[in-house]
This record gives sequence, C-alpha cells and structure tokens, in this order.
Amino acid sequence: MNLQENVPLARYTTLGTGGPARWLAQPRTLAELESALRSAAERGVPVAVVGLGSNVLAADEGVEALVVKLAGELASAAVAGERLVAGGGTPLAVCLHRARAAGLGRLEFACAIPGTVGGGVWMNAGAYGGDIASVLERALVVTAEGAGWLTPRELGLRYRHSELRHGQVVARAELRLAARPVDEIKATVADMQARRKAAQPTNRRTFGSVFKNPEHRLSAGRMLEACGLRGYRVGGVRISPRHANFIESAGAARSADAIALMAEARHRALEQFGVELEHEVEFLGALELPPLRNRVPAR
Repeated sequence: MNLQENVPLARYTTLGTGGPARWLAQPRTLAELESALRSAAERGVPVAVVGLGSNVLAADEGVEALVVKLAGELASAAVAGERLVAGGGTPLAVCLHRARAAGLGRLEFACAIPGTVGGGVWMNAGAYGGDIASVLERALVVTAEGAGWLTPRELGLRYRHSELRHGQVVARAELRLAARPVDEIKATVADMQARRKAAQPTNRRTFGSVFKNPEHRLSAGRMLEACGLRGYRVGGVRISPRHANFIESAGAARSADAIALMAEARHRALEQFGVELEHEVEFLGALELPPLRNRVPAR
C-alpha cells in the first residue's frame, strides 16, 4: 500500500487549500484498506477520507490523521445486469459513463456531482431531482472492526446526510439502475450539464455547494444573493459572482478565509431571514464555524 507522510492536502482538494496530512494512504484492495484502518485504530490515529476533494475543506495547519484515498480496485466500476458495482473511490462521472455505455439510466443526475461514489454515499449527494439514496441498493462499509453491507435505511440517508462517521469508509456500492435508450440518457445529461454550466462557476476552483438548502421558499444561493453577497471577498476567496452558494478561489486561497466567508454568510442569512444555514462541506482538521452573532432575526 502507498503510505506517505506529511502530504499537502491542497493537492487533493478542489479549492486548493489545506496543510499537510500526517499520513496519506492509498489502499488498492479491501485487504489493504482493512489493514490501514486496523493499524490506525491500534495507534489511536483518527481516520478521514478524501475522494476527489470536491466537498472537503482541510485546515491550513494540517490534519493530524490518516487520510485515505481509495485506489485500484476500490476506484473501479463494472456493470452486472442492471446493477452497477463500484468502488468507493470511483468518480461518479466514471459510473455514469459505464451506465450509459450499457444503456442503463437513473444515474443521469450524477453528471452534476464532481465527486466519488463513497463521497456520494457519505452525504447522499444529489442534483436535479435525483440522489444516491434513490439508486443505492447497498454499500460495503469498512471499519477497524471489519466490513459489512448496509442498506440506505441502515445508512440513515436523507437530504445531504448519512449516519456515517469518520473511521467508517465506503469501500464499495451497488447501484440499482434501469434500462434506458442511450440517446435519451445523452440528451438528459446534455440538458443537465448545460443548466449547470449556465448557473454555476464550473470553470473556477470551488468545493461545490457550501450550504444545504434550508426549509424556506428561497434556496441557500438565492438567500445569500438577496443578502448582497455575490462577489463578496475575504482574503483569497470570494462568494461566486455567478452563484452565491459557491465559494471560489480568488488567488492565494486559505481555508481560514473560507471559514470567515461562511461565517459572514450565516450571520447575514440569520439577520435577514431568520434562517441558520447548515454547511454541506466536510471539515478536516481543527476547523469550525464561530457561533452566530447575537442579532435579532428579521420578521
């Protein structure tokens, strides 16, 4: 297994921020993954997973943990009938390509998610009316104690949420798809990609959507736009001028800048709409949002 020390996580995050991981492991087989997790547990070392780094914000000071990036057979996918079997490290884009080539639909929404299968299960990723819970049959979750298959219900999947915690790694997933003409799949994907390109900063370094959409008539992006935050900058990051629920690098980005920007966005959303926004991005290392300021929410 490829095990490295003091690896800068900025190389592995789409925002391009983050200090060194104490260790970075890239297991290629289930046995290697199980061995890495057992070894970390025996030494009292916390574990975190980074897929494509598109939903991760890592501390500038570094992460004192074993960071796992799945590779080899744990990052491959194959079709079996109407089921797609994929390693947790497999990009969702690769899964969609395999499904389309086999004439299998229901995974078209994945074209808008720049992450992996494991990350998708972790946060029940979704877009354009679809999500992982709608296609997931079961996932193989590995811990220091062993491995076991869990259903969507056992995983506690709901909107952008699962009950998985650090130390639990999605090694494999089985997705139940359905036959669909290839031309229809291509047309749906093209439409979704065009809508995404028109609305989101796809040509900028971001970590994806910042906040979950609240139970409100406005989405998080529309809410932050109404707060006047498009283009708002702190240090080396700014809220995207195109979509206010994205933070993008503006040069010399730091995770601390992103945290400060997220804090300001939450304060303004509370003040103007009485809503406490909840972040989607996963924090690695000593990162946390400050408490909301004591302001009287708008009525």
